[in-house]
Amino acid sequence: MTVESRDDPDFDRITPKPVPGRRFTLIELLVILGIIAILIALLIPARRGAPNAARRAQCVNNLKQIALALHNYEQTYNCLPPAHTVDAQGRPLHSWRTLILPYLEQDQLYKTIDLSKPWDDPANAKARETSVPVFQCPSASTGPSNMTTYLAIVAPGSCFLPETSRRLAEIADGQSSTLMLIEAGEEQAIPWMAPTDADMALVVGLGQGSGLHHSGGTNACTVDGYVHFLKASTPADVRRALVTISGDEKVSADAW
Repeated sequence: MTVESRDDPDFDRITPKPVPGRRFTLIELLVILGIIAILIALLIPARRGAPNAARRAQCVNNLKQIALALHNYEQTYNCLPPAHTVDAQGRPLHSWRTLILPYLEQDQLYKTIDLSKPWDDPANAKARETSVPVFQCPSASTGPSNMTTYLAIVAPGSCFLPETSRRLAEIADGQSSTLMLIEAGEEQAIPWMAPTDADMALVVGLGQGSGLHHSGGTNACTVDGYVHFLKASTPADVRRALVTISGDEKVSADAW
């Protein structure tokens, strides 16, 4: 048997045979490219949505910290803070947000505030302009850093009362089914020191056209400190039931 050698000059003239294989047709190639494009399109929104999810999680954490501070205040004074303090003439002075500063590790800021003078008095100007991150939703649009959309609900029969304090024992409907705080829309943002909060009309009216920070609804905190996502589609009667502390209304678990 003759074995060809690479030294044989005829060896170089041998043409290698192509390896048998199946080639993609133009249609198949276009289908593959289309699938790749769809996968890329699906992945991009997911990556863009990740920061939004992180901001919403931080917003939830902010409300939990505020609720914990309110409960620590209650343990000290055996009642929740009033929605705001008043002077001798009954004029609003300071918000509950100011009163719970020591329970949010903001003792130094709290000590700079003159509680005997209104929140917008020149004596409180420096404190008023100070940013308190826990009072600001990370999804809030760029604006003054001393603004907040975390509001207490102050309405007839609600958890908070103007001027006076509410004891937790008064909440007959149960802490897990009574709203305490709500995240309002961007158009309702206020300076965190302002003695201004949400009334029943605001709670009932919060919807998709309210400049909400989170798509589809808003964060809301019940008295037990749990943060729920209140859907923009939640009916008005359900919202009213969630606000009252002793209406004996039955609120189903799918209200959120």
